[in-house]
Amino acid sequence: MAAADTEEKETVTGTVEEVLPNSLFRVRLAERDEVLLAYLAGKMRLHRIRVLMGDEVELVVDPYGGRARIVRRLT
Repeated sequence: MAAADTEEKETVTGTVEEVLPNSLFRVRLAERDEVLLAYLAGKMRLHRIRVLMGDEVELVVDPYGGRARIVRRLT
């Protein structure tokens, strides 16, 4: 196992503010008043989970900042 697999990923919740082309979204984080660019996780693309504007989503934030991966649709 690699060290990256054993680390806990930081997950946060947010609301989709804007739907962009190529499965990209602008998401406003709930805890922080910050907007991130987010993309769909592979499993969500595989199972064709649709994410619409206004949906609550769970994100895994990239440790280097700037982007996040949407891993779950909450509403």
